Order: sequence, then structure tokens, then C-alpha cells
Amino acid sequence: MTAKPKFEFEKDEQVTLGDVDDNEVDRVAESFKGRSLFITGGTGFLGKVLVEKLLRSCGELKRIYLLIRPKKGKDPQERIKEIFQNVLFDMVKQQRGEERILSQVVAIAGDVLLPGLGISDQDLETLRNEVSIVYHCAATVRFDEPLRNAVFMNTRGTKYMLDLAATLKHLDFFAYCSTAYCHLHVKTLYEKPYDPPADPHKVMQACEWLTDEEVALIEKKILGDIPNTYAYTKSLAEALVVEKFKELPAAILRPSIVIPIWKEPIPGWTDNINGPTGLLIGAGKGVIRTMYCNSSGFGDFLPVDVAVNAILVASWRYITMGMADANRVAHMTSSNDIKVSWAEIIELGRWVIENKVPLNGVAWYPGGSMKSQYWLHYICMILFHWIPALFADALLWLLRYPPVLCRVQNRISKGFEVFEYYANNVWNFDNTEAVELRKIMNNKERRTYVIEKIDVDLIDYFTNCVLCARRLILKESDESIPAAKRHMKIMWFVDKVVKGMWIGGLLYIFYNCFSGYFTSTTQVQSIDSF
Repeated sequence: MTAKPKFEFEKDEQVTLGDVDDNEVDRVAESFKGRSLFITGGTGFLGKVLVEKLLRSCGELKRIYLLIRPKKGKDPQERIKEIFQNVLFDMVKQQRGEERILSQVVAIAGDVLLPGLGISDQDLETLRNEVSIVYHCAATVRFDEPLRNAVFMNTRGTKYMLDLAATLKHLDFFAYCSTAYCHLHVKTLYEKPYDPPADPHKVMQACEWLTDEEVALIEKKILGDIPNTYAYTKSLAEALVVEKFKELPAAILRPSIVIPIWKEPIPGWTDNINGPTGLLIGAGKGVIRTMYCNSSGFGDFLPVDVAVNAILVASWRYITMGMADANRVAHMTSSNDIKVSWAEIIELGRWVIENKVPLNGVAWYPGGSMKSQYWLHYICMILFHWIPALFADALLWLLRYPPVLCRVQNRISKGFEVFEYYANNVWNFDNTEAVELRKIMNNKERRTYVIEKIDVDLIDYFTNCVLCARRLILKESDESIPAAKRHMKIMWFVDKVVKGMWIGGLLYIFYNCFSGYFTSTTQVQSIDSF
């Protein structure tokens, strides 16, 4: 078993919050009081947490309108009720009552892919008369999304939202949730607009003229040095928002890599295994044993609850202090406060899964390493990913079970294609806006909307992440943890035995090869002597 990892941070990184004065007012919540909001992407990872936080901490808002794609046989409002069955909303339902919060959330049937967002005339009239704050969070976050689809969703969808925003009678704030990783040619990103890689209007027009197949043929040429369609289409969308700065009270918010909840309402909560959580689960199951990665490099990760807090605090500042002299671009990033290398993440995750929260049915004992040379990583992929997967699937086929591991490895390989670009490059992000926000928040606001690094225990955090992924994504019960720990010990023993046999076999082959050579040499020398 591996030793417990240690992480050291400078003392001045720790922030002490002052005592809360009973007379202090939550000015963030006050800025939402009596207002109606329109949110796209409210059923996604970030969107769900945003809605939950608004209902829990800014409960005196009037209404939240959520854009919901219609599904056959399902009323949009019924889908809202389904979303609220997620454990994420248990705390706010207990605090405020399910009926009350459901009365504040209204489904608007529509789709960002459709002209006019596919919203009915009646619903459009409601939005125009009532909404004063808009959060556009809807996006396809698949890095391998075909370019035409990504343009329609991320870029043209933003244009449709801006068109709607221009018709809202009481609009005070339009927030476009972008990403800090959309201008990848800039290694130090500042809180300012950047030129897009192409004219977004021409790209949208071309994608409307051409078919999926025709766009796919020229996709690589269009993207150029940009590694994926997500970053490309997000940067185009930013340019559309910048065009409207003079006409609309709009701002661009750039969260970095959003990861599971740190503090509230459920530490470690997530609804997906993208990003670092997916790496930990794959490594914990024993199916990821090599990665092509700059082990000393780091990514900029931000817990989703901190990202949402930053969005709300920035919204308060924009709404109450006006947009005239404000910086219209704000970063929600963490690397200026805390840097954790890829090697530290893997070391920490491995220790947590081996010692605290093992997973059920691990294929092999967690192990492997990061490789700085691609050729070595490629060889290890063949030896430790594909050959074992082929062998295991062949065994499953003989036993008349469906083969699965080759399919898993294929998904891992596709994921690596995206991951490797980010894991072998490092970006820095200016977060002046966040620093300024911290200065003007009172103690009550700083406790309610935590946007600072405060006593982050990374081992506890990753334990919560793996535990929630185990419960909510993998559907593994806590009662199975003792059995999983026993299985992990068995796999540790098997791993050592197999490695010993492997080394012994190599030594045996080495001995036979060279002992034959030395024997032949001795015989030749004897003949010469004779």
C-alpha cells in the first residue's frame, strides 16, 4: 500500500473569515430580491448547482425560468420535478419546502438549436415582461463534438440568446458562461476580450450552407492549431457577446475546469465523471495504468460551488454598480491561490482509493505512472491496456459473457486524445476581478458565497469526490466498502505475485540466453587450447 501523500502550501494562502455581524446585510441576495431570471443549461452540471444556490441563498427572488428541451410524453414542468428529485436539492427542500421552491421555478419549453430558441409566443411575452437577469450556460461540452453541431449549439445558440436579450424590457444583466480555456494560444490569459479565430458570422453561415459530411471534411483545416471544437466555438461565442457590449448590459464569465462540490450542499457531489474524477475512477478500477502527461504541470480546477458563488457575487457587482466602467470579463479560476500538479492529483487519488474508498470489482490493483515521452506511453498502452483487455474479453467470450474491456479501453483512448493536450501544456489566469470582489464583500457574504481558498483539505475533498461518484454514478452502496477493501488487498497480493513472476521470467530468459553464450565461448576457447 502506498504512503499517505503530503501537500504543503504557504501559510499566507489560508484566509481567516471574520465574525458575522447580525446587522450585516447579504447584499448579493438583496440584488436578486423580487427579480425574475432566465437560465439556459439549468439541467447541466453547473446549471443545477446555480439553480440550487439561488433558491437556497437568494430565496426572495421572484421566479427562475428554465429553458427545457421538450421530450415526447413529458411535460416540461414534470421534467423540473424530476430534476428536483436529485439529492443535490434535498437541503433546500428541507429548509424551504418542496412546494415553495417548485412554485419559483417555471419551465420554458425550447431549444437553443432552434430559431427564436423554439419558445412559444406566449412564453416569449412572459420573458420580455418579467426577466431582468439572464444566465446563458447551455453548451455542448464534448470536446469531440462534430464542428457543425458545436457551432450550432455553442455559437449560434449564443446569438439566439443575445437576440432574445435585446427584446427584454427590464434587462439589467446578461451573463455568458464561457470557459477560461477558450483562447489556448494565450499562455497567460487576462480578463479582457480576445480576437476570435475566425468571423463567427461567416462560420455560422458556412455551417448552415454545408452538410455535416462537408463540414467534417474541412474541420481540421478550420480548427487549425485549436485542439477541439469546444474551445473553438466558445471563443466564437465570446466574440458575439463582445459585439453587443455597447447595446446590452452583458458580461463574459470564464470558469476554469469545474469539478465536484467542495462544501455545500453535498461535499463531493457530481453528476458526471468528466475531468479528474473520471481519471481517478479509471485508475481506481485498474483500467488506466499509463498517461502521457507533464507530471509537474497543473490544470486550473475550481469546485463547482465556488464557481457558482463567484458568478453570483460578480452578478451583484455588475447589477448594483453598473456596467459603464466595469470590466466586462471576469475569471472564475483558482491557480493563483492553489496549484496542485497532475502527479499530486494521481498520487492523492490513488491513496484515497486504495486506503479509504475502494471501488467494487476492480480489474486490477491501481498502479501505473505518468510518462513524459509519448513513445513510452504508447508501448505501455499496448502492454498494460490493450493486451490485458483483449485477453479478458476473450475469456469473457469463452464464458459466454459480453466482452466489455476493449470498449472501455477505446473510450479511454479517445479521452486521452483530448486530455493529453491540456496535460502537457500549462496556462495561467489573471483573477484581478475575484480579488477585488473579495475586498468589498462583508463577512456574512464571504461566508455565504465562499470564493476564497479556505482550509482546503485535499484528502478530505478527494475522499468526498470518490465517495459521491461511487454512490451516485457507479451506484455502489456504502455497505459494499468492507468487501471492496478485502478485494483490494487480494488484488494487491495478486499484483505483487504476477509482477514477481514477470520479473522472474525475464531473468530466466536472460540467464538462458547469456549462459548459452558463455558456454559456447568456453567451448571455443577449449578447442583453441587443444
